[in-house]
Amino acid sequence: MDEKLSLVNEINNIIDTDRAGRYIEQLTGYKAFIPNPLPPIPKLRIDDEMLELLSQADRALGRLDGSTDALPNPDLFVFMYVRKEAVLSSQIEGTQASLIDRYP
Repeated sequence: MDEKLSLVNEINNIIDTDRAGRYIEQLTGYKAFIPNPLPPIPKLRIDDEMLELLSQADRALGRLDGSTDALPNPDLFVFMYVRKEAVLSSQIEGTQASLIDRYP
């Protein structure tokens, strides 16, 4: 158990000092994420590898956007995946719900 707690503390320390921002404990006890100001310091380094990855992501988004043109009702398509994600999340949490259980 101490090993697990140590790992959680280590992850929290990494998260707390992240380049994107920090978690600041509030008076009520919860932690709020406070993003660092933009532009980031040090500046983003966009090398050839990063450009290729960004280009691949852009093409994938374009294909996804184009595929919705072929759907009669894109909102229904998205709704189905939101429901599926809810079921998967509940299974991760240990409730083991299925699509039939959640939405008869």
